[in-house]
Amino acid sequence: MQTVRELADLRAAVAMLRAGGGRVALVPTMGALHAGHLALIAAGRRAGAKVVASIFVNPLQFGADEDLSRYPRREAVDARLLAEAGCDLLWLPGVAAMYPAGFATTVSVAGVTEPFDGAARPGHFDGVATVVLKLFHQVAPDLACFGEKDWQQLQVVRRMVADLDLAIEIVGVPTEREDDGLALSSRNLYLAPDERGHAVALPRALGEAAAAIGRGEPAAAALERAHEALAAAGFAVDYCDLADAETLGAPQPDRPRRLLAAARIGTTRLIDNLPVD
Repeated sequence: MQTVRELADLRAAVAMLRAGGGRVALVPTMGALHAGHLALIAAGRRAGAKVVASIFVNPLQFGADEDLSRYPRREAVDARLLAEAGCDLLWLPGVAAMYPAGFATTVSVAGVTEPFDGAARPGHFDGVATVVLKLFHQVAPDLACFGEKDWQQLQVVRRMVADLDLAIEIVGVPTEREDDGLALSSRNLYLAPDERGHAVALPRALGEAAAAIGRGEPAAAALERAHEALAAAGFAVDYCDLADAETLGAPQPDRPRRLLAAARIGTTRLIDNLPVD
């Protein structure tokens, strides 16, 4: 696996990957990699593409009181995991390479960014859309792989790609979970042992609510029980609600629905989501 840190080197390396008509897949990450990220690498390889992974802790998507300074950074470990997973190229830009002096442009996607994490973390999705669009221009991939755990982010990227006529296939990859159901996340590293024990209440509450709604139970009652279960486990709930799976607006008859939640246990904020059949 080749590692590059300068944009000119990145473009030269991608051109080499494309030699002979090869396809290129992009896997954007912020590092602190786990099996969920490696599943994205595998998805790119299954598509028959050469895989470029990026690691960049993007300051634009962190709020003033969020965890930018303590977000886990472990470059050597991550590089080894990517190489073992069959990644072809690692793009490791610094902040100055991504946002040079005088940088003054941001990307804003309306509608799908407004509920859920958009309301809880103002400006977050502007930062996400800006860095993802820059990565798309830098790498010029044929496809890009994103995890379904960050469901709202996935819909934001899909909306941006559709609106801006980008010729990039967006591949959603199912959430990887621990044996007890907790969604894999880089922020799970923050959890103290007792918090980790209680954290499983999040996927359990969502699973029970999704099953109840799928059976035809009124969503309000199922969601109320989910809130109660999360509170009993020590979570402070940011949101736990049912939405249209694509627009994230109010659920509509005969359209896919998604149950989404974000909640804090101790100082750690976790997100999760499930489809509702």
